[in-house]
Amino acid sequence: MDLHRLGLISTRVQHFQLTARLGSIRAAARALNMTPSSVSRSIRALEDDLRAPLFERGGQQLRLSSAGEMLLYHLGQSTVELGRAVTGIADLRGLRRGTVTLVSIESAARGLLPRVLADFWARNPEIAVDVRVTSSADAASMVASGDADLALSFDQQSSRNLRRIAMAGLALGVLVPPGSRLTKITPGPALSDLSGERVILSDSSLTLGRSVEAAMGDAFVDFARRGRTNSIALMIELAELGLGTVMQTRLGAEREIAAGSLVFLPLHERRIGLRRLMLMARPKAELSEAATALSAALGQAVDALSPDE
Repeated sequence: MDLHRLGLISTRVQHFQLTARLGSIRAAARALNMTPSSVSRSIRALEDDLRAPLFERGGQQLRLSSAGEMLLYHLGQSTVELGRAVTGIADLRGLRRGTVTLVSIESAARGLLPRVLADFWARNPEIAVDVRVTSSADAASMVASGDADLALSFDQQSSRNLRRIAMAGLALGVLVPPGSRLTKITPGPALSDLSGERVILSDSSLTLGRSVEAAMGDAFVDFARRGRTNSIALMIELAELGLGTVMQTRLGAEREIAAGSLVFLPLHERRIGLRRLMLMARPKAELSEAATALSAALGQAVDALSPDE
């Protein structure tokens, strides 16, 4: 923290303090990349204004006078207090501390957030992040109304109070155990291949649920509905146990896919487009430094997701 650069310590005071610490005008001038005469004139001007000598000039090394010792002591106290003030102001702005409110859909909270927060907290350990899991529509609404700083949601529209930071298109597919017959279909299953499958559907609180059922109805797919839930975690566990076929993106099931207990098969179906995972935020002027830092980290993670994920 450079108090002189911030204008909180004058040039003459800076020259005096450095000369007192180094014991030589010449040494201070080298440190400041200035000529000794310039530093000497600066200190002389300070002495003239104070009407007291700050150094006892005799011999090779300068020594502080009584007035110089008194000034140096109080300047040291003032520098400590100014440093505390600058640190406190930085904390208020959220540069080192602060709280960010993030609302997120469950799949992002389960799959994307843990690794992003691990890296974010390693670099910003004093910033608290409050996470609330909710539906896409509610997440966007909370940011627009000012109840949250950031939102991770699917397929929402920007508005005056809601701006898009990042977006990734994610393929819709099925999550099935490795032995499922659907894994043998090349290049991958279509909606018609789900005929006869026991499908676990998202309920109407999730935007995916409505779009999937509409698409399956349009394709005249005769499937058996095993159940309906708004819990991504429950869907994944049921799919692992072979109790039903789940239609989702791979977001939220990364651990199970990596462990080999589930296989993600993108649907080869023209009538179903990519799902848009979006990072939304309040207007830029309303974001704290802490929220801006987290939005940058989340934005990079969202941008890194590839369409076939």
